[in-house]
Amino acid sequence: MTTMVRDATTGATAESRSVGAGSERSEASDPRRGELAAFLRSRRERITPEQVGLPRGRRRRTPGLRREEVAQLSAVGVTWYTWLEQARDIHVSAQVLDAIARALLLDRSERAHLFALAGAIDPTPASECTGIPQSLQLMLERLEPFPACVQNSRFDLLAYNRSYRLLMCDLDRVAPEDRNCLWLAFTNDEWRSSLVDRDETIRLMAAKFRAVMAEHVAEPAWKAIVKRLEEASPEFREIWARHEVIRPGDKIKVYRQSKVGILRLASTSLWTGPQQGSKLLTYTPADVETQERLERLHALALAEEATTGEAAPATV
Repeated sequence: MTTMVRDATTGATAESRSVGAGSERSEASDPRRGELAAFLRSRRERITPEQVGLPRGRRRRTPGLRREEVAQLSAVGVTWYTWLEQARDIHVSAQVLDAIARALLLDRSERAHLFALAGAIDPTPASECTGIPQSLQLMLERLEPFPACVQNSRFDLLAYNRSYRLLMCDLDRVAPEDRNCLWLAFTNDEWRSSLVDRDETIRLMAAKFRAVMAEHVAEPAWKAIVKRLEEASPEFREIWARHEVIRPGDKIKVYRQSKVGILRLASTSLWTGPQQGSKLLTYTPADVETQERLERLHALALAEEATTGEAAPATV
């Protein structure tokens, strides 16, 4: 029998199928539900009430938090959360999983594991481990005053040098989870204002992203960034709906840097390993005037670094 249940607190709807013989049969039908239930219990039992601002009380026989306390912290119904820990056959939304992850103080790896067990897409996935070796960080620094960065195929910025940090906006002021070139091109005003031919640039970026995504179309992290952009930018939704594709290529790019003016740069991409994953992007001046302006930009970055005491290049 199938029952539709609406959580009174969040308004989320769950679909529950009665299992007759109890949770054991439910776990047997889908082992991931059993793993999810055990994972939630283990995370709940390791957290003390004091860690989440709750009173311990005198009569506490449960190690860690009670189920009703997790439900309270997550703003979901107690019965509904209990069903999750009982491996009941219910479908949980990404919104509720996010709330539970926060309530249980999950780190990045644990959060990813939670969403994987639930078969859901994380709406705000954590940045992947960059694995940027010291030798590559040194190369980024030695390329200065030329802007350079390390980027993965999903357009996430994994590392960058001083000049690249200030090229389009101050990347150190951008949250690590937002350091994605496609995301910034559609949502960050300062980044967008640096694009001299913005309409054509963002159209080509979306077309390149779609072409590369063909090899990753089922991967949650790729679907998550597209979903996030569609929710945040009507402009992206309109461009994405065209289904345009273009292969990446090197060309002269023109930027309007807020402090030094117009920069005409030749871009070059170099893969950092045998697999087509991360790549080193370098930007060299296309004319003498740009060379001089890059030197001024680099000097500004050094002066700012001396004032704040922060070192570069940065890794995400």
